[in-house]
Amino acid sequence: MAPGHTPRVNDVITELDDLRVDLAGRHRATASAGAAIDPAVVDADVRALDRDGYVVLPNLIARAECERIHAASTALLGPPGRNTFEGKQTQRVYSLLEKTRAYDRLLDHPRVLALLDRLFLPNYLLSQLQVINILPGEQAQLLHHDDGFYPIPRPRPPLSAATMWAIDPFTDRNGGTVILPGSHRWDSRQPTESDARVSTRMPAGSCVFYLGTLWHGGGANQTTAARLAVTAQYCEPWLRPQEAYTLSTSRETARTVSEDIRRMLGYSIHPPFMGAVDGMHPKRLLETPDPAVPQTGAATSSPKTPTAASDHPCRRDLPPAAR
Repeated sequence: MAPGHTPRVNDVITELDDLRVDLAGRHRATASAGAAIDPAVVDADVRALDRDGYVVLPNLIARAECERIHAASTALLGPPGRNTFEGKQTQRVYSLLEKTRAYDRLLDHPRVLALLDRLFLPNYLLSQLQVINILPGEQAQLLHHDDGFYPIPRPRPPLSAATMWAIDPFTDRNGGTVILPGSHRWDSRQPTESDARVSTRMPAGSCVFYLGTLWHGGGANQTTAARLAVTAQYCEPWLRPQEAYTLSTSRETARTVSEDIRRMLGYSIHPPFMGAVDGMHPKRLLETPDPAVPQTGAATSSPKTPTAASDHPCRRDLPPAAR
């Protein structure tokens, strides 16, 4: 075998089930940091999710970390929302990964990943990551469930899940998330005034993890202080995320973040070929220099087009049908 040659894996496809496994030769699927969590702890969290549709995970990060996140968020905050759903008295910040590394440990916390590993197929994706700062006087948000924009009838398993991290303490008066326990099991019916509602109360550094099928909404802030939170949403690997992270996040950032975050940004393959770039594993893009941005009026030349599989540095990563 020639030096540097990568043996092909699973290159004989005889039935459809052969396409439901990791076919990559060079960039094999990587393990989640959630594997480090005691399975008994994850079992208990999953039971709560199955029963109620949510679980509060207390005190996952220290006070000093909350203070760092608070400072980073304050520097990014701008005008309040554009509509009553975003919140006319609520500040939101998007594309956080491209702005600072302050939120990385929220996004890939092992306790969170352990739950996602149980809920979704491997290579699940980040759908959204944002700061939410509810200002005094904000009204309660319209109740909703996060995966409601996917046109698949209920009842059904969740297609997404979310974390809401308390950077400030959550109370029943300062905008703590309002949850309708058990609503993840509903069919297409809407909430009524008679449905039980719970205001999430938790100390700073905690998060509430809830299913995309759970009805919820931001609470009204009846205090004189803002309530800062960070939320991350995740979805099955075969769905379109809310934010196009492969566009909003640079390759340099993708190289810098953890392997778990990189995978969730879309530098992964959902078998057999979903997520490929020019028939290649997307991680190959991180092994080459970023493309130069041509100056206005400058002549550009097209890159050489490979004429054979041996010319292409990535052709061995996916089977012929992906090319």
